[in-house]
Amino acid sequence: MKLVIHPPVEPERLGKIQAEAGAMSVVNAVDETEAMSAIADADAFFGKLTPPFLAAAGRLRWVQSPTASLEHYLFPALIDHPCVLTNMRGLFSDVIADQVYGYILCFARNLHLYVRNQSAARWAPVGGESERQSFASGPGQVGGIDRAHRQLTDATLGIIGLGSIGSEVARRAPVFGMRVIAVDPVRVDKPVGVAELWPVERIPDLLKGSDYVVIAAPHTPATERLLRRPQFQQMKATGYLINIGRGAIVDLADLTAALRAGELAGAGLDVFEQEPLPADHPLWKMENVIITPHVAGFSPHIAERHLTVLLENIGRFVRHEPLENVVNKSMWF
Repeated sequence: MKLVIHPPVEPERLGKIQAEAGAMSVVNAVDETEAMSAIADADAFFGKLTPPFLAAAGRLRWVQSPTASLEHYLFPALIDHPCVLTNMRGLFSDVIADQVYGYILCFARNLHLYVRNQSAARWAPVGGESERQSFASGPGQVGGIDRAHRQLTDATLGIIGLGSIGSEVARRAPVFGMRVIAVDPVRVDKPVGVAELWPVERIPDLLKGSDYVVIAAPHTPATERLLRRPQFQQMKATGYLINIGRGAIVDLADLTAALRAGELAGAGLDVFEQEPLPADHPLWKMENVIITPHVAGFSPHIAERHLTVLLENIGRFVRHEPLENVVNKSMWF
């Protein structure tokens, strides 16, 4: 058997791959020409598979994506090809859950507002009658909501997508006393922490019933622009949207309009339709929005976990065992 790697990996990682591969030959292709030649009789491929590479492959049976998300990896011929595709899902679930609760706690305790006050040396408790505002279209205004401090024990958390990330977010919710409702296109078993699990057709019920809505879904044909103005209008006016999934799931113009109209209380956003978010975008100036630059998955442990998944699947492939993280190519996850 033969495994082709392209782009090439560094010597230390290559040595570990070769050790796990055993008798299977490993070609660490330094350029596209070498990769194109080697893939002709390759059984497995790790790296960025392109349409020309796939067309040149005569007996490819397994492809390991180096990424968890697949919207920039899949193409029609790969979807139709009989090879098994695996991805890197599961690497980021705990650290992204950390970030989700960072947003939630900021909004519940108004920490995002106090940080702004601190930069101005302003001692000003937030909440109560003095902080009740009517909607105004100027920067930093919050539409018709009470910014009093909240307790999470009173809150319902809605999760769109119960993969590894969504499930980890749900698992932690009982620690804060939060009730969890969720929707998922395929999952029917309720993981730890989930009170109600519904099909995606019940997204309107989730939006209406949630104080915090977390998007933990991948970018697929079914999720692209899943949330637009009508969906934001279904949310509580006191509800917050958190997107750590994919930017394409949220229509950003519609979200901006909904925030300006006070149709929801605020948003925590790590991903955007356009990245970087343009410097002149109105979201930057909204005090009820927390913007982070696609960093929810950052962790010192990711590289190690990435290699662990690759080595595990190489070993399983050599031993003819079922692979981990098998993708439903037609559904993109």
